[in-house]
Amino acid sequence: MPPTKTKEETRFVDGVKLFQHLKIFSGNANRPLAEDICRYLGVPCGESHVGRFADGEINVQIDENVRGCDCYVVQPTCRPVNENLMELLVMIDALRRASAGRITAVVPYFGYARADRKTSPRVPISSKLVANLMTTSGANRVITMDLHAAQIQGFFDIPVDHLYAAPIVLDYIRNKGLKNIVVVSPDVGGVERARAFAKRLGVDLVIIDKRRPRPNEASVYNIIGDVAGKNALIVDDMVDTGGTLTKVAQKIREQGALKVYAACVHGVLSGAARDLVEKSALEEMILTDSIPVHSLEGGKIKVLSIAPLMGEAISRNHQGKSISALFV
Repeated sequence: MPPTKTKEETRFVDGVKLFQHLKIFSGNANRPLAEDICRYLGVPCGESHVGRFADGEINVQIDENVRGCDCYVVQPTCRPVNENLMELLVMIDALRRASAGRITAVVPYFGYARADRKTSPRVPISSKLVANLMTTSGANRVITMDLHAAQIQGFFDIPVDHLYAAPIVLDYIRNKGLKNIVVVSPDVGGVERARAFAKRLGVDLVIIDKRRPRPNEASVYNIIGDVAGKNALIVDDMVDTGGTLTKVAQKIREQGALKVYAACVHGVLSGAARDLVEKSALEEMILTDSIPVHSLEGGKIKVLSIAPLMGEAISRNHQGKSISALFV
């Protein structure tokens, strides 16, 4: 007689094997987000230790059985980028060697994404290197959000679920009850993202023509479209030093905009970025908690939680359901 198949072996949806036990682990990059995701899913956070040896090397210990389980590691590769990236790789390797059934890297913010092509001779394509490292370490899948360049998905040889924070931001904007809105793309590269926002809100689109003479520095040249007498919403994937964003906001105000808001998914906020934002012409800057952001009470920064969206994506992936349906 042929061997009896177990329940685990016969759980397939569209040819994809499903796993019985869901486990969520977290590195040190954004543990509060991982805990919020676990609360949304109604599961405990996986037991693990992610520390350092005396010389600074990363020391990881998975403190529970993960054999055959569907494991997710929540770890944005934000500042300190190299430390958090290495934590993610070592945790994935630990789970692989512990015989986890499937390992998904949940990377809300994908570091090194700006190096996605050769912009001059003899420079690396660092985002491709990072994709290779995640795959080689043992990840079977990646869940990420608002990549700086959508083509980075193609750098992976494993499936990538690319999520968008747009539904969360749009709900917040609608609930504010703003009228006479115009959506602004801070550069030509962000037109597709801004156009999607404008379409959802049913408003016009304005494009900023800018030049970047050197990294983290931008000059605004022209505004393509009309912002006079309107509430402007600048849409971008990230804010780093804040220089570009605040210059664009000032230029828009000079052109007659009533109020200027910004919606940037990832709040990198390097250097004096927070001070720049607080002193700028911006009325409010909307960020998500893909990267830990400690907003000051009464300040201009508003942080929205992506935990429900991330949790729903993890749940759907675990159950073999459509994730793209979240963004229809």
